[in-house]
Amino acid sequence: MKYQDYYKTLGVDRNATDAQIKSAFRKLARKYHPDVNKDPSAVDKFKEINEAYEVLSDKDKRSRYDSLGANWQSGSDFTPPPGFDNYNFENLNYEDIANGFDSYNGFSDFYSSIFGDLMGQAKNKFNGFNFGNFGGFSKQTEKKKSRSRQAQSQNLDITKEITIGAKDIMSTNKKTVKINDIRKCPDCNGKTISCQTCNGTGYINNSKNISVSIPKGIKDGQKIRLVGEGNKDAYGNKGNLYLVVRIKDSEYEINGADVTKTVSISPAEAVIGVAKKEIETLHGTVGIKIPPMTKSGQILRLKSLGLPDKSGFGNLNVKIKINIPDNITAEQKELYEKLLKTEQK
Repeated sequence: MKYQDYYKTLGVDRNATDAQIKSAFRKLARKYHPDVNKDPSAVDKFKEINEAYEVLSDKDKRSRYDSLGANWQSGSDFTPPPGFDNYNFENLNYEDIANGFDSYNGFSDFYSSIFGDLMGQAKNKFNGFNFGNFGGFSKQTEKKKSRSRQAQSQNLDITKEITIGAKDIMSTNKKTVKINDIRKCPDCNGKTISCQTCNGTGYINNSKNISVSIPKGIKDGQKIRLVGEGNKDAYGNKGNLYLVVRIKDSEYEINGADVTKTVSISPAEAVIGVAKKEIETLHGTVGIKIPPMTKSGQILRLKSLGLPDKSGFGNLNVKIKINIPDNITAEQKELYEKLLKTEQK
């Protein structure tokens, strides 16, 4: 039989505190839990980690293990010293022992040689459990455990609103979104002041910046799903982040793939017309023709200069607004006065 160096298994010093042992166990258990780690070797590693923690987290069992001495080397042949069969287990917590069996499918021969009588008492104490399955419980108990895990894994999804404009939809660059989400700690569920995950606050702040690609043709109210960017639980399960899109733009009025932009012209331009007036669009600067006698509120439609849709691009509707200048020269004022007189005749 091979000697098991439980301290080496957890990666801690022989003088490690209970808190250090617990912290090391948590990190390793999350890494090698069979529900998370699909490597076939993870099952055996998970068993080793649980067995080491079963011993080192218990004061009496750790004391007995340490009494073997510090000179044993991992992998060496091992024979239990005499006198271990007289060890007194009367004050041990058998519920904790049963939970130990629940973590993996049985103990190693090394463990059995040192704590064999303890295992026997544990089995007698909890003879209602079936330790033949990997979970340690009978199928019925395992189903209950599975439902419990699922319950803890629920509500891992995060739903947030994101406001974007027409230029965000057109851009090929990703948009940075800051997510602030305060949740109950997945380890202690907000019930302990000694939790290292939340530093005793009971809550964790899941704040982060995420780069998001805006899908072409996205509509107001639609959702963007980011897989695995939600909250995570103690089992390593991760939820999704759902971004509810709100389209709001100060320059464009958006109606599906069609957009409307207001363009101001002077009274003279409205009456006389403009052969070519340059305006900014989502597709760059273009020149448009203002027909003579254009009225305020009139719509000039420019095909395929709107937002993307399934068939290509929507249209840009240019809405004309006749703008009265804030300041005019004396010459301009004189011309307006002459125009007014001609209209009054």
